[in-house]
Amino acid sequence: MTAELVRGQNHPLSGTRLEVRVSAGQPVMAGVTLGDADGRVPGDEWVAHPASPKLPGLEVSRQAAAEHRLAVDLDALPETAHRVNVLLALPSGTSGPDRFGALAAPFLAVTGTDGTEMANYTVTGLDAESAVVALELYRRQGAWKVRAVGQGYAGGLTAMLHDQGLPRAAETAARIEEAIAQGVARAVAAPPAQVGGGAADGRTAAGAAGHDPAVPAAPAAGGGAAGGGGPAGSGGSVPEPGTASVGPVSYRHPGRRTSAPPEPAPAAPAAEPGQPYQPVAGDATGWTMNERLYNQVWGMFEDLARATAAYRSAVDFAESRLEQELDRVLSDPSTRVGPAADAARQEARARQAELVEQARAALDRDLDRLVVEAEVVEHALPPAFARWDNPVWQAYQVPLETPMALRLGDLHLPERRDLRIPMLVRLPLERGLWIDSGRSAGGADASLVDAAERRRLALDCAVSHAARLLAVHPVGDYSVHVIDPAGAAGTALAPLLEHGALKEPPLAGARAVSEVLGRLTQRVDLVQMAVRSGAVDSLPPDLDTAEQLLIVNDFPHGFDDRSVTQLRYLADEGPSVGVHLMMVADRDDARAYGPVLDPLWRSLLRVTPVPDDHLADPWVGHSWTYEPSLAPSGSDVLRQVLRRVGQARKAYGI
Repeated sequence: MTAELVRGQNHPLSGTRLEVRVSAGQPVMAGVTLGDADGRVPGDEWVAHPASPKLPGLEVSRQAAAEHRLAVDLDALPETAHRVNVLLALPSGTSGPDRFGALAAPFLAVTGTDGTEMANYTVTGLDAESAVVALELYRRQGAWKVRAVGQGYAGGLTAMLHDQGLPRAAETAARIEEAIAQGVARAVAAPPAQVGGGAADGRTAAGAAGHDPAVPAAPAAGGGAAGGGGPAGSGGSVPEPGTASVGPVSYRHPGRRTSAPPEPAPAAPAAEPGQPYQPVAGDATGWTMNERLYNQVWGMFEDLARATAAYRSAVDFAESRLEQELDRVLSDPSTRVGPAADAARQEARARQAELVEQARAALDRDLDRLVVEAEVVEHALPPAFARWDNPVWQAYQVPLETPMALRLGDLHLPERRDLRIPMLVRLPLERGLWIDSGRSAGGADASLVDAAERRRLALDCAVSHAARLLAVHPVGDYSVHVIDPAGAAGTALAPLLEHGALKEPPLAGARAVSEVLGRLTQRVDLVQMAVRSGAVDSLPPDLDTAEQLLIVNDFPHGFDDRSVTQLRYLADEGPSVGVHLMMVADRDDARAYGPVLDPLWRSLLRVTPVPDDHLADPWVGHSWTYEPSLAPSGSDVLRQVLRRVGQARKAYGI
């Protein structure tokens, strides 16, 4: 059964030797790019296009055409290739349309070598775009899938190749455009006239061409027979004008295979019906287990995003189709009322319900697999990636090296609230954190928490994030400072203070604010100058070279204009030299500063102490619900971890 894909939807492929058939109605260029594990195209040698139509496992058309057949052998691709992007582009400088919105929607079908269609996709919704990534074949847990992408680019080939990370994208695009232009301009020469009996009316080749009959015809390029009397490419001599043909015309192409093609490789055996899905933790690319788990987590995030996007798109299509069918019924006064009209409306609603039900079934199938995979992966995560209730924390030991990423919480969508994807951010942090202690308009739980409780939860989040940062760094590689002008965070900070995780007690009052900010600002200046001048060895011996985290509570209380300027400077320049900011603040409290603080808020990653759907995903249009990573109620895991951190710091004399 053929899967009719909508944008974002994926479908498993049952074989590895495939054809991608393209029908566009107007001449288009069809090409392919190969992507690595990160989806990037490393170089020109990973792009198949009319000027370079063959790559290992790939062959594309040599010129623009309305119909294409692209050959793909997934087993023959380089081992480092994990994605195959099928590209379409309109030829420039021709009389044809210069945007996809001016022609019929391109249709693509993925078939087996026997012509059996596995999936198809009609690329709709294009307007000013002149290039589009239509389909993506990608490897997921050892198996290949096809995904409907439909990502268009008004900037054409250059913008599309640049977006895929290809170096010198403009140069490659220019070569492709030149090859397309040469193909369009290439004239197809008329076949040479037949000699003697080869001519339909018995005229000689020379006579038909208007030459003197006494002058023999010139031989064809390459030494073949000019008149076609013998097999093409046979190298025979040219008969004299007026003589009979030496044999029947052969229409066999000189380079065409005459033997039977090799048998296609057998497809990988499909899973037995009814067998449960059994994912494997770490089944992704990477040099280490942690890197593979990191890539697998973000692969799960991508699958959830696109599966949900496909479902929402299908529901929107069903609703739009229902409206159109109802409009047709109502537009004709003769059929607007009566039994026939009622039956037509019922049929339209039944078709809409059937489409939605099919889309939901496909979504549930994909999400059920993700739920199983998430459960398996969660139990294999290292402490930096794991929830606080993961048993891995019970065997926690201070690490010897910094991990590649850190878990800040979980992400989920309303279609499946029990499916949580870890929100991982790379280390060192590229942006500071803003834990919003103000009231939020989004999230189902936001309105159930009063202002005081939200501030308390925000401090708990700050302590949880700080404890995790301290726990995943080697001893002495991370220091935490706290500015608490009003002294309101004492109780919440107790776990950090009890075991010596804090470098110094929380500082209160305006003088303390000025002192800490001045010290950290000076550190940023010194390290920046040393790095830029290549004189890192000349830093003062008493300078703490560990990464610094500054927690600011109740901003802007206790801050004057100078300290606000220093805070903005730390937010902008600090992460590049190991000084990070974590603010626990309500933006409304700083409204008196007006737009002066807008750059500060924009430079920080906003997270919330309660579940909130504030994280926007512009690619697929989702609003992800963020849920903070907190220790379970009544659990002592946070204090146990901080106790071991404190013991290690004490053992090292820190």
